[in-house]
Amino acid sequence: MGSNSSKERFKRILYPFVAIVGQEGMKLALLLNAINPQVGGVLVRGEKGTGKSTAVRALAEVLPEIEVIKGCPFNCNPKRTSEICPYCMEKVERGEWNGGKVPTEKRKMKVVDLPLGSTEDRLLGSLDIEKAIKSGKKELEPGILADVNRGILYVDEINLLDDHVVDMLLDTATSGVNVVEREGISFSHPSRFILVGTMNPEEGELRPQLLDRIALHIDVEGLKSVNERVKITILRNEFEKDPMAFSKKFEKQSEELRKKIITTQKLMEKVKTDESLLRIICNICNELEVEGHRSDAMIVKTVKTLAAFRGKKRITRDDVKEAVKLILPFRTRKTMFKSDEKTVDIFEDIVNRTYAEV
Repeated sequence: MGSNSSKERFKRILYPFVAIVGQEGMKLALLLNAINPQVGGVLVRGEKGTGKSTAVRALAEVLPEIEVIKGCPFNCNPKRTSEICPYCMEKVERGEWNGGKVPTEKRKMKVVDLPLGSTEDRLLGSLDIEKAIKSGKKELEPGILADVNRGILYVDEINLLDDHVVDMLLDTATSGVNVVEREGISFSHPSRFILVGTMNPEEGELRPQLLDRIALHIDVEGLKSVNERVKITILRNEFEKDPMAFSKKFEKQSEELRKKIITTQKLMEKVKTDESLLRIICNICNELEVEGHRSDAMIVKTVKTLAAFRGKKRITRDDVKEAVKLILPFRTRKTMFKSDEKTVDIFEDIVNRTYAEV
């Protein structure tokens, strides 16, 4: 009893996501990815002290559970044999699970931090070379990319990541598989994750290759309203005084948001994307002179998730406008060197015109 209460006492208590004041765009972008991991990640830019890290870490408390193969350190998906690790595949092939029924359990989706100074072994995992050479058995010490499979990988100051680490992340994010190779021995496991990065633009820009991989881009600023700033200070002081009591105060709202995420995931399956919608989105990207084709797919996934989050089965023009503003500003040459207000006007005009023409 004493041991359990001691663990509870020293458990890290996160600031509740639902208690964050303002920054609605940032919160929405994070929730859209929690609902639909295929959206493609979030990059949050802004000055220090605007709640970027607090929001990302707080998201962990409202994330839904996922079904995994019981006991698997890689969070393998029991519903997709193409996404299971070699250990689980061995058990399937040996018929260890009676009647082919895979034992499963529920785990919370995780938010896993990637520290800036992480070594290659810490990120990818490492092989026990001695055991592999002697017994021929590949034993992997799982790294961050194993722990984060089917979760969220959070990188604070993502623009300061070492280029070598960026290359490894891009390889894994593209393939959904982490490959560890040591001394001629290779081991691979699934690693599908949502990449969330925060950064202060004053400290340097993000590499274009990684920038283009992250779907939603949010700029945050300190709140201008005195009332909101006062509210933030009061809430933060209350949290610091007694984190556990503060969290309990927001427990009901947190649970309601968690349920909404799960409900939205179910509703999203009923939201249809027909050819006329695809034509509208592709026409918008053409008009805005967007580079490549990745943005078209990102917008489709985002509008579908937005519609479901707002309780609708049908995608509206407003959903398209919102997705375009989240995804396209830095990807288009048409709005280069324009002010934020002018960019929004251009987007609004093109979306409205495209709807009228298609």
